[in-house]
Amino acid sequence: MDVVVDVGAKLGECPTWSSEQGLLYWVDIDGKGIHAYDPAGRGDRSWQLDVRPGAISLTQERSRLLVGAENKLARLDLDTGVLSPWVTLEESQPGVRLNDGRCDPAGRFWIGGMYDPTSANRFDAFLHRVEPDGTFTTVRSEVGCANGSAFSPDGRTMYWADTLHEIVWAYDYDVETGEQRNERVFLDFGPLPGKPDGACVDETGCYWIACVGGSAVLRARPDGKVDRIFEVPVLRPTMPAFGGTDLGTMFITSIAARDPEADGPGPHGAILAFEPGVRGLPEPVFAGQ
Repeated sequence: MDVVVDVGAKLGECPTWSSEQGLLYWVDIDGKGIHAYDPAGRGDRSWQLDVRPGAISLTQERSRLLVGAENKLARLDLDTGVLSPWVTLEESQPGVRLNDGRCDPAGRFWIGGMYDPTSANRFDAFLHRVEPDGTFTTVRSEVGCANGSAFSPDGRTMYWADTLHEIVWAYDYDVETGEQRNERVFLDFGPLPGKPDGACVDETGCYWIACVGGSAVLRARPDGKVDRIFEVPVLRPTMPAFGGTDLGTMFITSIAARDPEADGPGPHGAILAFEPGVRGLPEPVFAGQ
């Protein structure tokens, strides 16, 4: 694996590839920044915020990102750096913030939260489904740490994880209505390395997920069988994403070392990249204005 961005992110997350721009957007949650990495020029641009960005989504306007930060959705103007609040999803609670999110194939934005720090083992967060016009439905309460959001290539299966439960669930998904049903356990992380974090799906329908605390990224087939585990040189990888000109490169964000002696000398907080031998899917774009 190559280290492609080594800026020592405090909490790197949500790598999101824009095929139109040839850029990898990503966030540093605790560093309160949104970044754009250009593989062609190998440069990394950043926008500093006053809030913690948990998740981002591409929009129909190339100069604007949808941002889930703290308890709100906002719009970031990439030309001016101005972050404009849009929708408040929940009442502000001490310790609770928005975390993982992703658009479905129809352009709805799914985003869930967490209680920070996770070591408190509290289930005070929520999972929301946001329509393009800003209306939203709170789908789930008593969430510990929302993660692992992804959709199958045909859009008929939704994946979602709660890191504290150490479970990834799968659902039958209706793209027309945004309804999910038939919840079942897809991955039980009990025997697997680390805990479930961010995820993505490749063109064959296999599910890739970062094993935070486990120094690995694994791939599971649509039947839930784990068929590949890749060791990574960081203790806490947070999320994989496909990118590059042919969507054949996997980028992986990570968390900075919390105990340098225990965590070891790896490039903690860096973005890693490697060629997994399979291509990904184009990132869905938020359908709202």
